[in-house]
Amino acid sequence: MIHSNSIPWVQATALGILSAVLPLQATAAEAPSKQPNIIFIMVDDMGYRNLGCYGSKTIQTPNIDKMCREGIKFTDCYSGDSVCGPARSTLMTGTHIGHTRVRGNGGGTPLLPEDVTVAEVLKKAGYVTGGFGKWGIGNEGSQGAAEKQGFDTFFGYYNQVHAHDYYTTHLFRNSERVELEGPLHKVISNGESVERKGRYSHYAIFDENIKFIKESAKSSKPFFCYSPWTPPHSNLDIPEDDPAWALYKDKPWPDRAKVVAAMDSMIDRQVGEILALLKELKIDDNTIVFFTSDNGASRHWPGLLDSSGELKGIKGSMYEGGIRVPMVVRWPGKIKAGGLSDLPWYFPDVMPTLAELAGDSKDVPADTDGISIVPTLLGKEGQKKHDYLFWRGAIRRGNWKGVGNPGKLALYDLSNDIGEKKDLAAEHPEVVKELTALMEKAWTPPLSKADEGASAK
Repeated sequence: MIHSNSIPWVQATALGILSAVLPLQATAAEAPSKQPNIIFIMVDDMGYRNLGCYGSKTIQTPNIDKMCREGIKFTDCYSGDSVCGPARSTLMTGTHIGHTRVRGNGGGTPLLPEDVTVAEVLKKAGYVTGGFGKWGIGNEGSQGAAEKQGFDTFFGYYNQVHAHDYYTTHLFRNSERVELEGPLHKVISNGESVERKGRYSHYAIFDENIKFIKESAKSSKPFFCYSPWTPPHSNLDIPEDDPAWALYKDKPWPDRAKVVAAMDSMIDRQVGEILALLKELKIDDNTIVFFTSDNGASRHWPGLLDSSGELKGIKGSMYEGGIRVPMVVRWPGKIKAGGLSDLPWYFPDVMPTLAELAGDSKDVPADTDGISIVPTLLGKEGQKKHDYLFWRGAIRRGNWKGVGNPGKLALYDLSNDIGEKKDLAAEHPEVVKELTALMEKAWTPPLSKADEGASAK
């Protein structure tokens, strides 16, 4: 099996090219009777335009681009929030920011035992569950820790502030400390060559990810592999000998921009390795793979990476650039190749969607804010749509987008102003009034006042 920290970039690219020319069996089909394996990859701070299939002209992502050609691309998918912790909470619990447990981004507020997670729903459906990366909604040993919220195993960071360090001395497995050891080697840190001792944490996380898939494939049970990977979040570190760095090291860009691009291409290579592994294990046709980002890019890099594209804003903002995210989904033989959808949906929809794929919608809490998008994935009729999508500080209803707070709401028409340049609030006071009423209805006070706000950490 290919390993991410040793494969030459050219081999990974060649593998993707070879697979691209093979015949595809990707036609819309009825929902299968056999439960599919589910892999949900969510990277950290990847901008809407940081993939070739979403319009990047500078970042090389051949494997995700191929995944896009073989599956369906969503143009109007959103995170549940513009920063890390709350976004993860909305995804795991199927509730929007007005109802979900974790509302702020300090890293200390945990999920509670009464919170139902995606993993708990899938475990009831008979799935083996594993998580690998950054949890962010319950510190190790707390009641919100991943292994107390439906995961058989979790390896990585529990606290998102800890996850800033790619050369940490340790990670955790089910709240037990795991030491990371390694030799002194050269690292590109924020664009500068430095020496670091230890192991690059993302390599360790990725290897555990691969191990879980291999071991789970031997089981008679389906598996759910949740991969909330940390790159390309700061700190911007990557080993100097990673093949992705060679693609950008000589670019006439600011050093930090080069590391962001390299981290994106590293992620792309690893996605390609996972897809190749599924074929090697002969489980490709019964595995659905999702790829997305937890929120918008931390910087736009105009004229270089153009991470937000034509979207306004970045991470921490309630404009489109802060919350609209790439979303590609692939399932050979079930999802039609080359699909494109402008269905507006967001992270609270993940729980009901995965539950329906697993054939166990009955265990989704009745008060979920999400809807299943399985009809759209499988090219079937009957797709339900949200009356509105809600965030703290924003709301979308149809093509109307309100940004701000009740009493001071800017209004944009996304059908012809995706860049949110023209405020139409004065021209459509009746729409502002409707959206304001919905925002006030959607918000309930959080359990803790300390968790009321969000900070872009």
